[in-house]
Amino acid sequence: MNDAVDAVVGQHRPADLPMWRSFWDGLHERGPRHDPQARRGEAVALLASLSTALPGRTTLTALLGSLAERRPGHAARTGGAGPGAFDGAVATTASGGGPHTAYIPLAAAVVAAAMGTPVVRTGLPAYSSPAGPASLTQRLGIPLTRSYEETHEALEDCGIAFAGSFVYPAELALLAAAVRPLDIRGLGRGIDALSPFLADMPVSAQVTGVRDVRSATALRTAAEHTARTAGRRVWLAGNGLGADGLVGCTTNRVHVYEAVGEDEFTLDPALLGLRPGTLDGLRPRGADPVAYFRAVLGGGGTREAEDGVCLSAAALAIAGHTTGDWHEALAGARAVIHDGAALALLERLRTRAAVHA
Repeated sequence: MNDAVDAVVGQHRPADLPMWRSFWDGLHERGPRHDPQARRGEAVALLASLSTALPGRTTLTALLGSLAERRPGHAARTGGAGPGAFDGAVATTASGGGPHTAYIPLAAAVVAAAMGTPVVRTGLPAYSSPAGPASLTQRLGIPLTRSYEETHEALEDCGIAFAGSFVYPAELALLAAAVRPLDIRGLGRGIDALSPFLADMPVSAQVTGVRDVRSATALRTAAEHTARTAGRRVWLAGNGLGADGLVGCTTNRVHVYEAVGEDEFTLDPALLGLRPGTLDGLRPRGADPVAYFRAVLGGGGTREAEDGVCLSAAALAIAGHTTGDWHEALAGARAVIHDGAALALLERLRTRAAVHA
């Protein structure tokens, strides 16, 4: 068994950078000595272990570093634009695993963009639920960008882009291929949780929702590592309801990581004029998720859903330094929902997709 896999599964020693390099090299290996059964066994063991419990700081930072160093530089893929190509933009995604809400983070991305904050939405479709945001994006008729150039063009045209799998290391696809015919969605919870920190996107800030930010030690390590190595602000946001992100009906906890330090704060919706609510109020209504998503963007969702979208959109605006005032950001989010600007942006995305098809 590869040393990195043995260390992760056995939890008896850390897996360092050379171990991870050896594992990824083995995934790429072809030729007469290639043993697909052995590779499948190692891949399944690794993914199952990561899904049970994410590793400690040394192993996790080495894992993240080993994948980061295998990606080509931004300059080679953005025509020389470099790591700051999307200055002012905010990347948003979630670590997954929380209760099913009204696609609040996805709706918040559209609302924040309609407010004037450039937003890049990332996600790892191969490792996520078929009923998740990636599936909804497809049903809405919004294609994923296939390159940094396309992402930049979408940001220029609409203020929002939905990035495809090109932002992730190729090794993740190799892992998925190695475990076939097993379904990666049954093994990929650990990778899904780490995916916000595996996306290679040259933005100024990142807002990631987690189920429970207080106990997500590994994700806090990943956020700290990302802020330090990528040079961007990283927010980890969670709440007592277990929803993966900010909600307007209960207290939220936010950890903020910068390249040179970290901070944390409690966000009490009551101090912002939002009322308490229930988890049931955050759940989608009706049989058609597209119809309900559009209803939420147009002010026709539940109060809890609208408050959650507005608070999450406000967080994107604050993290992206579009504004520094929570009340102003909340009012701006509410305005673009009720004056039709958020729905108009969604239609512009759909129209743009048809033109570029």
